Amino acid sequence: MTKDIKTKELKHFDICGSEIDDAEPGKMFGHPVYKLNKKAFVCYFHGDMVFKLDPETKEAALKLKGSMLFDPSGKKRPMKEWVQLTYSHKKKWQELSVAAADYVLSLQK
Repeated sequence: MTKDIKTKELKHFDICGSEIDDAEPGKMFGHPVYKLNKKAFVCYFHGDMVFKLDPETKEAALKLKGSMLFDPSGKKRPMKEWVQLTYSHKKKWQELSVAAADYVLSLQK
């Protein structure tokens, strides 16, 4: 029997996503996400956390070492509003989760 063991990165992703009011877990591109009103605002991707951010917050996040625009296909077609951050920036994950949730909700008004 295989045991589903969560990595420390995935555990931290789950904490950050689940602490957002009304957030629901789901999948996007086969990877875990949290959604608000059926719209993803954060994603877990190969040990990193990915955030859908407004332009100002996105630019600030991209200044962090190792951050990048999210390119799930690996074919140099990044998703313009999504920033991928490594676990080395785990202290920023919760703050950016809140910013991502706020941004996604603002798009639904």
